Formats: sequence, structure tokens, C-alpha cells
Amino acid sequence: MMNKFKLGLGASVAVSLLLAACQVPAETADTTTAMDVVAPDSDELAVTVHEGDFATIQQFTTPGGISVWLVEEPSIPIMALRMAWETGAATDPEGLEGLTNATTYMMNEGAGDLDSLAFATRMEELNMSFGCGSDNEATYCSASMLTDNADDAMGLVALAMTEPRFDTDPIERFKREELIGIRTRETNDGYLAARARDQALMPDHPFSRETSEDSITAITQDLIMARKDQIMVQDGLLVTAVGAMSPDELAPLLDAALSGLPESSELPAIQDVTLNAPLQAPIVVDLPQPQSLVSFTATGPARDDPDFFGAYVLNYTFGGGGFESRLMKDLRVEKGLTYGVSTGISTGDHLNTWRGGGRTKNESAGEFIEGIKTEMNDIVANGVTEQELSDAKAYLTGSYPLSFDSNSKIASNLMGVRLEELGVDYFDKRNSLVEAVTLDDVNRIAAEYLQPENFTFIVVGEPDGIEETALTLDAGEVVTLDEAGDMEEHEAEETDAMPDPDHG
Repeated sequence: MMNKFKLGLGASVAVSLLLAACQVPAETADTTTAMDVVAPDSDELAVTVHEGDFATIQQFTTPGGISVWLVEEPSIPIMALRMAWETGAATDPEGLEGLTNATTYMMNEGAGDLDSLAFATRMEELNMSFGCGSDNEATYCSASMLTDNADDAMGLVALAMTEPRFDTDPIERFKREELIGIRTRETNDGYLAARARDQALMPDHPFSRETSEDSITAITQDLIMARKDQIMVQDGLLVTAVGAMSPDELAPLLDAALSGLPESSELPAIQDVTLNAPLQAPIVVDLPQPQSLVSFTATGPARDDPDFFGAYVLNYTFGGGGFESRLMKDLRVEKGLTYGVSTGISTGDHLNTWRGGGRTKNESAGEFIEGIKTEMNDIVANGVTEQELSDAKAYLTGSYPLSFDSNSKIASNLMGVRLEELGVDYFDKRNSLVEAVTLDDVNRIAAEYLQPENFTFIVVGEPDGIEETALTLDAGEVVTLDEAGDMEEHEAEETDAMPDPDHG
């Protein structure tokens, strides 16, 4: 019932924002119409108001020093809140892989006088949610609550942030779940493909490290407590919020919840990833299953690269556009080799890739890979058509408002813009940047990025029809490089005996 109520409220705010977004003619969107003013609506809180075509975003810093972006909707009695720190699992100490994940897992497992069950019961009583997570580069917490009892809900968030219990029972539950995951991942083709890719293309980077039974077992309550104080600090904390609350109402709640965090911490910096040279033959990871998973990865444009939007539009035509993409039309519709194949561009502060993948019968794995390369060669040599470019732009601009159909999505999108430093006017200018992409742009970018030899292919299964492989591994084996950077193959027994904490 609670979810139904929240969905109803979320849909209402989404309608108003969707309408606002749809009223922006993409081809005429002019970012100069956005107006940033300092509204003197409070004697104590300076609020910068961005009157964008998409939404009104209020920016302010609380008296406690917390930087906030707020989309205020007074008619909707609900608040979606996001908090983020630009420190993630990649800074876990060596031998303690999984520590950041353990810390975020424990954040809603009890605080103050409330144990895990009592904390969950209190959230139900308040009709609220609260939880945290992390990836390699960032740590996040989110909360959703009714504004009628926001004081009590934020009080529970404050308790979790300042007096977490990190009790033994939920820590042991976390460890049991992780250890089961470590054992079952050896039969997960997606995990095995990602592991082989990371070990081949960035073997020495923290992004390629894995949890192990030893690293999970070594995690303790004291380590989790210390890790929480390293990650969740006031310095660099970003907050976004959407809902029925003014800056003057929200600021004291945030300060009360977050002012008890440590001011700052010292953590190692993460170096940018430079991928190893692509392999000119696939790595095959042997896994008994009727289908082969084929993945392929190359360097992609960074988010602030002038070619990013050209690549983004091109990707729709090549592999990102579902049944409208060239890969799907050829490999699924024309040749019947797969139920699905797709591509995407992944960007971050330290790693930017262009990736794709799909599944096919083991018997057709070689034909499937050749089909992907044929489509790459064709789009490099002949480019895309004017109609394909027009269709891609129409979909990418027309579907954009669907990313904002709930308070939660809007708050998350605001946070994404903040983390990637795209600017408060990004939502207003995004569609115009898509529309500005030209046929020359996408064809030039295709020639630069989509050459088949740029990509490293990984195949997990028992594939047929692959004449040459760079390396064939059993599921438990790892890719290692010799001093010259060439790949070496180890017997499984040798690999298992390697005292390497980076590999599970």
C-alpha cells in the first residue's frame, strides 16, 4: 500500500515535469534563456534559482556546509533524497576487497537503540525507505519519505549516519551472502566475461580487483566502522532532493542528519585507466552451457569529449537502438543468430569504454562474431544514412522525458549531473546537443572508434567456428601477463595456488 501511494505521488510530479520537458522544442532549445538569480527569500540561506526550461532547480549550501540541488514541488507530499561521495570500492585496501560494499550494506541494519529488525520496523512505521550502495568510483545513499513526517524520517537517517551499530549478526549475514556469490560466480557467464576483460585490458588497475573468500572473511566490525568514517564525510558530500519541501525546511533536516560526519579523510587517488592494446583474436573462457556469451570492448569517448554526443547518437544506430539497431536487424532478424545483441558507451571519471555483447548458440559463435565485425566494417566504410541519423535523434530526444517519470528518477538524474559536473543547465541543453550532431560527425566518429581491430572479444561458453583464439581459459583460470605484456596461460592448479589477493 505504501508503494502504491508513493507511485501515485511520483506519477503526479512526473506529469508536471514531463510536460515541462516536452514543451522544449529540442531544435530551438536555447540555454541562454536559463536564468540564474539569487533569491532573497531567506535572511540566512542564499538560494540560487535556475529557472530552466525543464525544471526549476534551487541550489544552496546549508549553514552546516552541505551542497544541495532541490527541485521543489509543493503539491506532492513526498521527498526523494540522494547523497553521494566520490569515493568507491576501488579504494578498498588490498586484501580487504568488499569492505566498502559491506559498509553500505550495513547502513540500514540498525542504529542507536534499534537493532536490524527494529530499524526496519521503524522505517515501515514511517512509510519511508533508506539504503546505501557503491560502485568503483562513488558511494551513494538514498531516502524516500512523506513530508508530513519528514522530521522523524530524517531523524532515523541521522541515527544511521551518526550512530550505526554494525552488529555481528548482519555482518555475518553479509559475509554468508558474499561467500555464496563468490562460489556461484564461477558459473556466471557475465561475470566470467567481465573478469577476463578486466584482466586482459587493465590487469593492474584497482577496477580489476575482485573479492575473495579471504578478503570477505577478513572484514570486521572495526574495519567497517573505520571505512564508514573514511567514505562518508562532509567534504565533497553532494545532495539532491525532489519533493514538497522548501530550502528553508530541508536545510536544517540535512544539517541535523549529516553534520555529525567527519569533516574529511585521506584516501588514495584513483589513476585513470589506459586500456591495454586490443587483442586481435578472442579470449575464450570454457563454460559448459548451450549458448556462448560474446562481449566486446574498446576505448570510448569521455563524457566531456566534444565527440561524446556524436558517439552517443551513432551508438543508437549501430547497437544501442534495440530492434532499430543495425546489429539487431542483421544478427537477429536477418540471420536468426541471437535473441539480442546491443552496445553502449560507459563513461566515468577514470574509465571510458564502448562495449557490446549478446548470446548465441555455441555452434554459431564464430558466425556471430564475424557478423558483428562485418557490421563494424560496413559502418566504418559507408557510414550511416541521413534517415538513420534522423531516426536516432528523434528517439533520443523524444524518449528523454521518460527518464523523469518519478521523484526518485529525477533525484537520481540530478545526482548524475552533479557527479559528472555537467552543469545545472544540462537538462535544458541536452536535446539541442543531440540535435546538433551531423552526418559528418557520426561517420568520422565511426571511422575512429568502431574499427573491429579496436575491440577485444571475450567468449564464454563452448563456442564453435572460432579459428584463432588469443587464449583459452577454464572457468577458474585467470588471464596473466608476462613482463613483456604478453599473455601467459596457467594451469588451473597453478592459478589456484597463486598468492594473489586481487583474484578470487
